[in-house]
Amino acid sequence: MGSIFSKRCDIRQCSKCQKSTEFYCNTCKRNLCLKCKERHFFDLDTVNHDVVINQEKCETCETCEIHPDRFYETFCHSCKLPACFQCTEHRNHRLADIITSYKSKRQQHNEIICNIRSETLYNSHCLLAGIKNDIQKSHRGIFNPQSEMSTKAKKIKDLTDTVICDNNKLLITIKCSMIHRLQQQIRNINKHIGSIENFEHNFIKSANRYRPIEFLLFLKKYPCTEYKSIASSLKKTLLSMTEKINKENMIRLLCEIQIIETGQRQVRNECLFKLMSTPVLHKSIEVSVTGAWHISCVNSEQVWISDPSINDCILTNKKGKSLQRLIDISLDTFSYGAHTVNITGDLIYIDKGYNIKKLSYNDRKKFTLIKTKAPWRPFCVYSSPFTADLLVGMMNTDTETGKVNRYNNTGQHIQTIQYGNTGQEMYSEPRYITENRNGDVIVSDFGSDAVVVTEYGGRHRFSYTGHPSGSGLSPLGICTDALSHIIVCGFKTRTVQMIDKNGNFLKIILKGQIDEPLSLCYDWKTHLLWVESWNDKVCIYRYINKHVIDNPTDE
Repeated sequence: MGSIFSKRCDIRQCSKCQKSTEFYCNTCKRNLCLKCKERHFFDLDTVNHDVVINQEKCETCETCEIHPDRFYETFCHSCKLPACFQCTEHRNHRLADIITSYKSKRQQHNEIICNIRSETLYNSHCLLAGIKNDIQKSHRGIFNPQSEMSTKAKKIKDLTDTVICDNNKLLITIKCSMIHRLQQQIRNINKHIGSIENFEHNFIKSANRYRPIEFLLFLKKYPCTEYKSIASSLKKTLLSMTEKINKENMIRLLCEIQIIETGQRQVRNECLFKLMSTPVLHKSIEVSVTGAWHISCVNSEQVWISDPSINDCILTNKKGKSLQRLIDISLDTFSYGAHTVNITGDLIYIDKGYNIKKLSYNDRKKFTLIKTKAPWRPFCVYSSPFTADLLVGMMNTDTETGKVNRYNNTGQHIQTIQYGNTGQEMYSEPRYITENRNGDVIVSDFGSDAVVVTEYGGRHRFSYTGHPSGSGLSPLGICTDALSHIIVCGFKTRTVQMIDKNGNFLKIILKGQIDEPLSLCYDWKTHLLWVESWNDKVCIYRYINKHVIDNPTDE
């Protein structure tokens, strides 16, 4: 098959760095060079943009290889090959218009290619940076054994010098072996990145509305499923040294230095994401509710919002249009966090009979997941994206005390968290509940005016009562983010505050931008924060983004 391009296009400058450009973003109308194109895909705000190669605007034609005087008009789904009307071998097969097939396949693979760009490729670059950093550590670790030993035991310094001298050849061998392993990992990950970048480049190059055949044949030859993360095959290599310092152990120490594999190499979220200096308003949505109590994201386009004025829960899109109403949800005086969305998009909520129900995302059918009994009434519910467990904050209407029940995704009871480390009641009025990445259960307890945090097993870790401590918070909506921060709405202070996973105050994210913030929801797909308030407005903020990777295409 011939080249994609039938003629040259004008050379343009990159809109960001003024270098010669190769790509064009149809979404933000910018020219991009190769490096800026990659950063475009790494940025969470632009990862889903439609970037094409500049030459795509040049007109071309695709002729049938078997019948050069005819153009391809159809696509054979049986053979997964293009055909013209003279290709008789496909006449009894399932055929479709070539442009229709092209558009369908391109749309079908858009999400896959976005995941490759934003997750697999980005994470691979972060892994590469980690390996290079390990090489630097290895140089320091191998070249300075004398200083390390002298700090451990000055009394045997002379012995250390002698042992190091005698074992110099051994140290050089160990250094070479360790660096060889790390360099081999660099070669492997560079090869992996090159393969992914080549696939992504060819994807853009072949995605041409005038040459759909090349695009369809490209997908058949190079399926997207082959491009997965290399993280599982990389073992982190570190230098390990014994801590004992007697004479015999000192000799043994240098003789037994080993290169050890410390487990699967992974990219920590702290390496992937960073806090922005100030939050940026991404979008503001006017919704047809009065004083919404809670918000649950279905995806980046749809959210469920409580409407206590009519005791309904409304499914709303980003334009503020109501898509569906749920009329049997419990929205009484205390059931603030009365609904949640699980990892498959199903809505889980407290109904008016104080049972836990599920509304299926696919077929919109309802069924009871958990039945509760008086005097315990569920006030809030949360589906964990990490464990798929269901956390339910409950209150005893007789004693006005609370507890947290954990259920699996089928509604089977697993655990009850109720008492503190000394046997005291921990909860009074749990209105909102969530779970952190480290397994901590976090409850916004309005009755005790505190954010109460317990570890996964139920042991009390800390209670946050505002900044400075004890100043008052009146906590309402609560969530956690990719960096394990805890975000909470302070009804008393009219702020959205951030604390770390250990309860230390970090910053006030929002103050004054939103009047009386009430409910929060963190979108784990886009890493955007949805904030609901009393004034019938939902505001979407970005306060967290990915680290910038310098020279992502360089080795």
